[in-house]
Amino acid sequence: MTEITTAIETAVEETTLPKRLKDEVYATIESREVTEDEATSIVDAVENRYLDTRVEPLDPVGTVSAQSIGEPGTQMTMNTFHYAGVAEIDVTQGLPRLIELVDARKTPDTPMMTVYLDGEYATDREKAHEVVWNIESTRILALGDVSTNVADMLVQVSLNQQTLDERMISAEEVAEIIEDSLGVDVARNGTTIEFGPAQPSYRGLLQLVEELREIVFKGIEDVSRVVIRKEELEEGEEFVLYTEGSAFGDALDIEGVDASRTTCNNIHEVYRNLGVEAAREIIIEETMNTLEEQGLGDVNIRHLMLVADIMTAEGTIESIGRHGISGNKDSVLARAAFEVTVNHLLDAAVHGEVDDLNGVAENVIVGKPIKLGTGDVTLRMGGATASDETEPAD
Repeated sequence: MTEITTAIETAVEETTLPKRLKDEVYATIESREVTEDEATSIVDAVENRYLDTRVEPLDPVGTVSAQSIGEPGTQMTMNTFHYAGVAEIDVTQGLPRLIELVDARKTPDTPMMTVYLDGEYATDREKAHEVVWNIESTRILALGDVSTNVADMLVQVSLNQQTLDERMISAEEVAEIIEDSLGVDVARNGTTIEFGPAQPSYRGLLQLVEELREIVFKGIEDVSRVVIRKEELEEGEEFVLYTEGSAFGDALDIEGVDASRTTCNNIHEVYRNLGVEAAREIIIEETMNTLEEQGLGDVNIRHLMLVADIMTAEGTIESIGRHGISGNKDSVLARAAFEVTVNHLLDAAVHGEVDDLNGVAENVIVGKPIKLGTGDVTLRMGGATASDETEPAD
C-alpha cells in the first residue's frame, strides 16, 4: 500500500481538479504500489486529461448540445411503450418520452414509481407485501362481489375473507368506510354488507353502486397497481416495487419505503417533494435512460446536463418551447425564429422592442457573424501612435 507523502499531496492540491477527482486520484495512488515520481506522473496525466475535456472559451455549447441530442432524436423509433422491469407495466419510451421531458409536461402519459424498501421490508416477502397493500389502491371489486336487490332497494356486498386477510383490512373497517363515504346506514352480517338509498329509487340505487366502486379502502388513490419483483442489487437480493400511477410524496411517507432511493418518472412530483436539484437529476437520468433504451447511449451526458440546467436555472421547471425558455428570450428575432413568427414581430413592433443581436439565431437572420468562437474575436493592426513619435532633432 503506497503511503501518500507530503510531496504527492502538494502536487494533487495544486492542480485545478475538482474535489471528487482529487479523491479518486488519492484512492488510486493508495491502492497501487507506485513510487513518488510515478504518483506525480499520474497526477499530471489526470490534470491534462481533465483540462482537455473542458470547453474552450467562446464554444457554442448550446448549439452543440442541441445538435447532439436532436440528431440521434431523428433516429428514434416511434415504438412508444416498453416494459418497466416487469412484463406487466407499460411505460412511454422513445421519442414521445423525450418530447414529454423537454416539454416539462405536468403529468406523463404513463406515470410510475420505482419503490425501494429498507430494512426487513426489502428482504422479507411478507413485509414487502405489507408495503404493497399500503401503496396499491384497494377498491371494492378487489375485496368481493357487489350486487343489487331491486325488490328491497338494497346494495349487497359479499366480501372475500381470504382477500381481507391478505390485504390486512377487516369487514368492520370496510363497513365504516362505506358509511362515512356514502352517508348511508350500513347493516353488516359477518362478511356481508347491505345498504340502500335514503329515498327508495332505482336511479339512487345505481348511483350508490357507482359511488361505491370509486371508494379507495386502502392504499393511494392514484396508484392502480403495484408489481413486486426480486432483484439483485449492490446490497444483495432485494424486493423492488414498480407502480402503475404515481403519488411520490404519499409513497415516501409509508413505513418501509426507502426515501433515499425511491424514484418517480414525473419530474414535477419530484420537484414538489424534493426540490429543484432533485428535479434536475431526474431530468438528466430520465433523458439518458430514454436515449440508452433506443441504443443511443453514446450521447455525452453533459449535453443533457446543459438542457437540465437551462430548464431548472430559475428555481422552477421550465419547458423548452414557446411557452418556456424559447418563448421568453430577450431577442425578438430569436423568438420569431422559433414559432408563431407574425405574432412575435407584431407585438414587438407595437411595444417598440429593440433587439441587441447578441444571440446566434438573430445574427444568422440578419447575416452578421455570430458572437461565438472566432466571431467574437476582434483583431487590430498594431502600430505606432502619436504618443510614440519623438520630437525631430534640431
